[in-house]
Amino acid sequence: MSLHGYMTSQALILLDPPFYALIMAAMRKADTDNAIKLRQAWPDVWTELEARYNAPLGMIDGDREDPEIVARSSVDASGKVMVRTNNDVLP
Repeated sequence: MSLHGYMTSQALILLDPPFYALIMAAMRKADTDNAIKLRQAWPDVWTELEARYNAPLGMIDGDREDPEIVARSSVDASGKVMVRTNNDVLP
């Protein structure tokens, strides 16, 4: 841990993300040892993250489709989902 990590955590909290979004982000970013710890602490979150990672637009059974988000979404060549914001300019 570091001062940079602490200050970054302060900046993230200002965005007011949902708790489980932070856990999923930590799982995505974690090294092997920390990923194991996170999976053990939150197995259901890991299962959902894995399912969403492998699903088109991250949508799994039971999700309500938000037509606005789907319309602004695209998947790049690597499979990463990109969602344009209202401020993005379309080509």
